[in-house]
Amino acid sequence: MEIRPILASLRKHRIPAVLIVLEIALACAVLCNAVFMIGQRVADIHMRNAIDERGISVLTLNGADPARAAADIPRNLAALHGIAGVKAVATTTGMPLDTDAAVTGFTITPEGKSSVNTAEYFIGSDGEQALGLRLLQGRYFNADEYADSGLDGFKSTAHVMLVTESDARRLWPGQSALGKRLYSDNASWTVIGVVADVLAQEPAFSGGGGRYSSVFFPLRPQVELSNYVLRSAPQDRERIVREAVQVLGKLEPAAVVEGKTYEAMRAEYFADTSSMAWMLVLVCVVMLAVTAFGIVGLTSFWVQQRQRQIGIRRAIGATRGHILGYFRTENFLLSTAGVLVGMGLAFGINLYLMMHYEVSRMPWYYLPGGAIALWLLGQFAVLGPALRAAAVPPVVATRSG
Repeated sequence: MEIRPILASLRKHRIPAVLIVLEIALACAVLCNAVFMIGQRVADIHMRNAIDERGISVLTLNGADPARAAADIPRNLAALHGIAGVKAVATTTGMPLDTDAAVTGFTITPEGKSSVNTAEYFIGSDGEQALGLRLLQGRYFNADEYADSGLDGFKSTAHVMLVTESDARRLWPGQSALGKRLYSDNASWTVIGVVADVLAQEPAFSGGGGRYSSVFFPLRPQVELSNYVLRSAPQDRERIVREAVQVLGKLEPAAVVEGKTYEAMRAEYFADTSSMAWMLVLVCVVMLAVTAFGIVGLTSFWVQQRQRQIGIRRAIGATRGHILGYFRTENFLLSTAGVLVGMGLAFGINLYLMMHYEVSRMPWYYLPGGAIALWLLGQFAVLGPALRAAAVPPVVATRSG
């Protein structure tokens, strides 16, 4: 296919050609960034979490009498354990992806000036079983290590802790975390175990620690242990939640009891993220549809305006395949110019979002991915007008004005 006649024709129709190039460039820029942000949000929604999410139900107890917590919590645990299908039950101060997060800064040396914000989990007896934690190194807490949270808030007096695998690697690279110590406000704790990565209560608040920056402390029964975690087979969860709410409601008539499966908690946490992802999908669909209709409209206009040129080419021996190839090549050239401009624009938009909205740098492979998508879209959009142009009989075409 000769390119020079196509370029000559485009020079005669500069305004429509420029409009298509700009439309494709804008679509490429928006598509690349939107798909990148969709990918980020989908990755967030599916963040791995080393607890038994499918088997966990959570009851939250608000308004319990602090003075009676030491006696009431063991009673409540025994009653909940008696529900058919419950394999393990324990209390915690918080759950992964809990928006009411407990976060503390820790250092690896007593004089450390740069602290890392880390989510704190205080768990009662059998908490590791109820949550479904996976021990990678060391051991869990012994019965005599459960202690108070301290008078100054969430500062365990137990002096032992569990850390996640990510924290162990980040804080002590190339070393075993067992026996190491973390410090905060003149207190210190010894790492006795490393567990598989558990999500922070609020990953966005974990700062330099990352989404898996979490530590676990043993806590004896007290009012801060307001979450009751029940582990069961997935098919029993809904029933167990209903029965557990009734059981706790009778035992704690003055308190407010709320229950749900952990999967429901996770879905609620990511509800806004999921909505944003679908909104970006809609933006991509609308942008691609507008671009496709724009190409169809302008190409159809060109076909109408170039009836005589088409007829002459048909009269001197051009086949329908030649006419079809002409318009597809023309569209490919316009699409190429558009995606080249669009890739530069996409990179610029990503830099702007990085500076003003804390968006990550877009990987390079999104740019050629967007280019390929726009090339394919252009070829699909031009196919209809090109087929109509190829179907025009030579005699009819040469008689048109």
